[in-house]
Amino acid sequence: MGYICALKLNLFMKNISLILNAVLFVAVAVLYYIHFTPKGNAAESEQVAKGTDLKIAYINSDTVLKYYDFFKVNKEKLEAKGKKLDQDFRNRAQSLQNDINAYQNNRGSMTIGQAQAVEEDLGKKQQNLQLYQRSLEQEIMNEQAKMNEELYSKVTAYLKKYGEEKGLEAVLKYDPSSDLLFAGPSIDITQDVIKGLNEAFKIDSAAPAAKSDSTATKK
Repeated sequence: MGYICALKLNLFMKNISLILNAVLFVAVAVLYYIHFTPKGNAAESEQVAKGTDLKIAYINSDTVLKYYDFFKVNKEKLEAKGKKLDQDFRNRAQSLQNDINAYQNNRGSMTIGQAQAVEEDLGKKQQNLQLYQRSLEQEIMNEQAKMNEELYSKVTAYLKKYGEEKGLEAVLKYDPSSDLLFAGPSIDITQDVIKGLNEAFKIDSAAPAAKSDSTATKK
């Protein structure tokens, strides 16, 4: 009776990097239409809806993601973690492959009972490896979801503050998938937003270090 575990494992090992890479950075749909509801009564809201004195701006979401340091730093961390998990999986898969090769080389000297016992053990190991693969995929997906949530929170919080300071009623997202087909450069706030986001990220990044230094000084 032929054993097909080796064939399945070879295909399994070839696919794992593709699977992890696909999970790692599925397009980050993080910058949706962002509206800042103006304060006022129903009549004023209706007037704004008709376009009277409506102040809007837009950001190029692809450019923001490309140059926002928070996204770049966390993307690199997630990619590094993905590569580490991928290598760990490959090491485990190679270990199983070595066991399969050893079984195939020695099968001729085994009794039927011995061969069946080894095959069952190898089958269980392969099942465990597949479960481990799925756990890695889920771990990466959870990490990505966490990063996306934090990214969305930071961008929208900054845009809300920016909109209030500039008197904006709405900020739109502009990219090839958006409904915004044209917008003049006079309402493009992309560079301002990138600058402000990176300044805030720099302050946030320095805060833990400053707190740690303060604690060390007190000691």
